[in-house]
Amino acid sequence: MIDFFKMSGSGNDFIIIDNRDGSLGVRDVVAFVRKVCQRKVSVGADGLFLIEKSDRVDFKWRFFNADGSQAAMCGNGGRCVARFAFLNGIAGERMSFETGAGIIDAEVKGDVVKIRLTDPHSLVLDERLRIGNLELIVHRLDTGVPHVVHFLHDLEGFDVVDTGRAIRYHEAYRPAGTNANFVAVLDANTLQVRTYERGVEDETLACGTGSVAAALIAARKGLVSAPVEVVVRSGERLRIYFEATEKGFEKVYLEGKAKVVYQGKLWDEAWK
Repeated sequence: MIDFFKMSGSGNDFIIIDNRDGSLGVRDVVAFVRKVCQRKVSVGADGLFLIEKSDRVDFKWRFFNADGSQAAMCGNGGRCVARFAFLNGIAGERMSFETGAGIIDAEVKGDVVKIRLTDPHSLVLDERLRIGNLELIVHRLDTGVPHVVHFLHDLEGFDVVDTGRAIRYHEAYRPAGTNANFVAVLDANTLQVRTYERGVEDETLACGTGSVAAALIAARKGLVSAPVEVVVRSGERLRIYFEATEKGFEKVYLEGKAKVVYQGKLWDEAWK
């Protein structure tokens, strides 16, 4: 049996397994991830983290999307992993851990976790993108993983899934693809964001790196100023802190709740 935690970061849910001793007895990790992340027939999750040893910082992770693909970074997942590490004595309230995007610093205060992301890059503003009969004005930023942002007045009446999927697979972003975020400005410090996530291949209830991308792009366009609160699909709020520079952004932080849903043991029936 495999010990695991199920955690939720503002609506993004994850399976987290401590594999620092390398004892995970699974030959095909990708197939394992796909099975256990499948809803209704197994645990179900947006993704899975394996916590592993690091010789540089407190620990490192391998992160898998629900479809088995690996991603360099996950903002809400990073907050869940940090609280998991603290609760299990892997790290203290302040910690650092390795990701595919670089080293992330985190601070845990109860069920609220604040992480510092790696500096974003590859900002592109006001790009015209044709989706069928629609011509959208979109913006791009990599906040550890690639994101496209499109601003709207009404998010509730917009087809996030079909439009998001078309952007995710658009030839302009091949071969890796992109995440797609649809954003409404609520006031000078607040955004509402809905996200179609690559690797989950659907709209999710939240996306940390997408919320950060939306906040930074909105700030660059003069629509909001730091700190920015982001209302995600779950109804929860994320807070993004940052400093704008002539070249881009630095000291970018993501803060929000990371809750434990349950912990348990995976039987092999869950994936075989």
